[in-house]
Amino acid sequence: MSYADDVRVAHVIADAVEPTTMGRFQADDLVVNTKPDLTPVSDADLAAEEIIRGQLKRARPRDAVQGEEHGLEGKGPRRWIVDPIDGTKNFVRGLPVWATLIALVDDGEPVVGLVAAPALGRRWWAGKDTGAWTGRNLQGARRISVSKVSKIEDASLSYANVRDWDAHGKREAMLQLMDDVWRSRAYGDFWSHVLVAEGAVDIAPEPELAVHDMAALVPIVTEAGGQFTGLDGTPGCWSGNGISTNGLLHDEVLRRLGR
Repeated sequence: MSYADDVRVAHVIADAVEPTTMGRFQADDLVVNTKPDLTPVSDADLAAEEIIRGQLKRARPRDAVQGEEHGLEGKGPRRWIVDPIDGTKNFVRGLPVWATLIALVDDGEPVVGLVAAPALGRRWWAGKDTGAWTGRNLQGARRISVSKVSKIEDASLSYANVRDWDAHGKREAMLQLMDDVWRSRAYGDFWSHVLVAEGAVDIAPEPELAVHDMAALVPIVTEAGGQFTGLDGTPGCWSGNGISTNGLLHDEVLRRLGR
């Protein structure tokens, strides 16, 4: 089955959302509230998700939609999973590392993923069996692939927050991994994983992630030749956490950080 049309739909949606997110980025009157889980949500998050849902209702009316801000609507084997602004903390502080994440899951498998980071001027996307790509749009695309680094001591690692590993009893293991690799940097959020996909980073582990944080990333990493699993080794975006690697290093990282 080809998902090329769904990839195009994801790009159209990203085009529709971008004026709103960029228009509110660094706005003096940006409204930011705190959700029950103590994470921030801005008026841009809410407006962007409404736009996405409206676009999908027109383009894919039979598909279910699950968003970070408004939950699940509809049912069926095809479900769009969206995060209107991944990296909201960066967004509200004026940092350009944030993105709109758009994924299609078909019968439980993430088959389309698009990451649109307009403040960086980049997008990353993939459809099942069509490879992973980056560029400003479909017309200006280049294919990407993971690195061929095969030794931990030669690897570049990107991480989010070290203290989040405390809940898994893996803080010391994470710090040891950071000591053992060639280079570690905290790019964080979606950026860590798309950098794995394009071969600039080799390992990106995160101990706490929601489905909407991961669903779009899975096809991009895997179509680029890498692996994306939970800490339990389960492929995909369903484990509540994620590790993306170039594939060659995956078993070693799971041995160190996995459950």
